[in-house]
Amino acid sequence: MKTISIHKEILFFLSTLFFINFSPAFAQEGNMGTMEYKEFVYNALALDKDDPVAYWQSVKKEQEAIVEVLRTGKELRIVGEDTDLVMSIEGRGWINACGDKNLPDGEVFTSPVEDSVNGTIRFTYPGIFMGKEVEDIALTFEKGVVIKATAAKGQDLLDHILGIDEGAKRLGEIAIGTNPGITKFTKNILFDEKLTGTIHCALGNGFEESGGKNESAIHWDILADMTKGGKIFADDELFYENGKFLLKVIEK
Repeated sequence: MKTISIHKEILFFLSTLFFINFSPAFAQEGNMGTMEYKEFVYNALALDKDDPVAYWQSVKKEQEAIVEVLRTGKELRIVGEDTDLVMSIEGRGWINACGDKNLPDGEVFTSPVEDSVNGTIRFTYPGIFMGKEVEDIALTFEKGVVIKATAAKGQDLLDHILGIDEGAKRLGEIAIGTNPGITKFTKNILFDEKLTGTIHCALGNGFEESGGKNESAIHWDILADMTKGGKIFADDELFYENGKFLLKVIEK
């Protein structure tokens, strides 16, 4: 109990420090008032829970069941609005991001096999790059490389990003956000990539710890909403639907 108390005090201290130093600007970006943003940060860290440390320990256990299924998978297929994307995850490790190395946390992620990504994905949230927005991004992949890229706003910037180097045209990450305390898009990727009911892909550098080999000067995360008919299949079996994991799959 003493350890939990100390940990909770540290979490409160860090969140308060974050709030004091950064909240006015971040609140404005997230279209929130400062007090609303303070509550948002506390919820993202699970400080609204009676025992935040125990909560993150439970997240670790729940997400381990998810990554165990994915670690044995060979192929991932993502289906949604203007989206049908297939990639190999064979031999790639999945990371359980559960609050032990980063806060806020709440995601599972890996680096797909670099030359295996095929199909199209439309990102329903704007991509933020160096403070600039690229809206309604759609990417088409063939043998792992982006062969077509469109945006309703910021096309020139999107073209520039893809031209940074050869690795910028490939996916370095595929991830699923799992933090229920993060309920809205804020234009701050530290929070947004964990937004429950979303997936995100990153163009550019992969994760060596998961077996990723793609190299790039960038790692650019872009989000897609999965709550309105989105589906994820692991080896042709429906694994995730409408922003939620299917319990019958996780229990296997």
